[in-house]
Amino acid sequence: MDLVTQTASWLALMGGGAFLILGAIGVLRMPDLYTRMHAASLVDTMGAGLITLGLMIQAGPTLVAVKLGIIFVFLCLTGPISTHALAGAAMMRGEPPRLTHDRARGKFPGPLGQTSPLPPDLLGHDS
Repeated sequence: MDLVTQTASWLALMGGGAFLILGAIGVLRMPDLYTRMHAASLVDTMGAGLITLGLMIQAGPTLVAVKLGIIFVFLCLTGPISTHALAGAAMMRGEPPRLTHDRARGKFPGPLGQTSPLPPDLLGHDS
């Protein structure tokens, strides 16, 4: 493999890993189920896509690259469907989305006007 192919492959792999790490941070930082699902589903598809692309570049024009492409199509189809099903199940169970008016329920204002179960001093600002 030449230098350009190796570089492109590793950039895609590292970019995919970075997207997945950002998604994990988003899941930890977001205040409720719906925003956590949003953070996880968006970056999961992009991260898996970049990792699959990096692996396809390393595999070259082989049957392995075709199989990786099929896996990517499967991930693109099942990721949004499973997120939609999970959100629908949460709504049917009665889990309400938390909005900015949740301060009355004891939630503290988060960094971008979102609510957070953490006290303001742990968020890095005072209210």
